[in-house]
Amino acid sequence: MSRFPSDRLARLRVFVTIEHPCGYLPGRIARNLLADPEEVDQDLYQQLAKLGFRRSGGYIYRPFCPECQACRSLRIPSDRFCPNRAQRRTWQRNQDLQVFECEPHFNPEHYLLYERYLRYRHPGGGMDDTSPQQYLSFVRSIWSHTRFYEFRQGERLLAVAVVDHLDDGLSAVYTFYTPDEAARSLGTYAILWQLQEARRLGLPWVYLGYWVEGCRKMDYKTRFQPHQLYQDGNWRWHTPS
Repeated sequence: MSRFPSDRLARLRVFVTIEHPCGYLPGRIARNLLADPEEVDQDLYQQLAKLGFRRSGGYIYRPFCPECQACRSLRIPSDRFCPNRAQRRTWQRNQDLQVFECEPHFNPEHYLLYERYLRYRHPGGGMDDTSPQQYLSFVRSIWSHTRFYEFRQGERLLAVAVVDHLDDGLSAVYTFYTPDEAARSLGTYAILWQLQEARRLGLPWVYLGYWVEGCRKMDYKTRFQPHQLYQDGNWRWHTPS
């Protein structure tokens, strides 16, 4: 158990989880720092997000692997973001979509899309064995300011972005989408839309969670330029090599 150095964080209990196989880098062992679930709320979450923490369901965590520093929290400045050519094309390609804001409640249509997405993206990996209860416990919590954003083409639901609203930005918790529209790059479009929404709301950051150096599946995050990584206790500008 460890403690943070100032105000409410100084009193927060933080636990270290047991070791488990890393889900991103084969052959490595991972551990997490976990904020005491009995103490977390929206205000504390916002403070911890600034320290590189992330929400999963009702838990707030950060990787804690003393022998590996590959996982680093990444955020994009909404006002300085400059899309590359591929991102501009993705934006234009999806201008026929409408976005609708929803409360974070169970929606059977959302859940069916979530199931299809997991079967497509994570076949046989354990994540595709889910239930409505597991789905809700993953995407929402009782204390976070969470919204679901639907991306629709007419009546057809193509994607859902789960987004937490923080005092200094939007946190992209999870996005799931139809596997039938690969040419649209819906995951990228959802991030581009969140950057636009953050600018509209006057919020300086979009938090993308963890970039894992050496994991090709995470390379897409560093294509959003410029961006910062949380490392050595500070947010630092990062340019991919």
